Amino acid sequence: MESRPRMLLDVVREIIRLKHYSYQTEISYINWIKRYLSFHNRQHPREMGSAKIEAFLSHLAVDQQVAPLPRI
Repeated sequence: MESRPRMLLDVVREIIRLKHYSYQTEISYINWIKRYLSFHNRQHPREMGSAKIEAFLSHLAVDQQVAPLPRI
């Protein structure tokens, strides 16, 4: 019997729960990942490089006017 590969968001949820993050944090992380994947037409992150990350962050800053987090 073949097992199907685990889905990205399932893996993320499992790791978040192993780290005992709050449920609200889990929801937030999952939503940001979904936005990222949607921006890149549901392409798997394994197939993307740093240019794709920069494009998404630029989109957030310029088009969505999302403010960056302050550096600590």
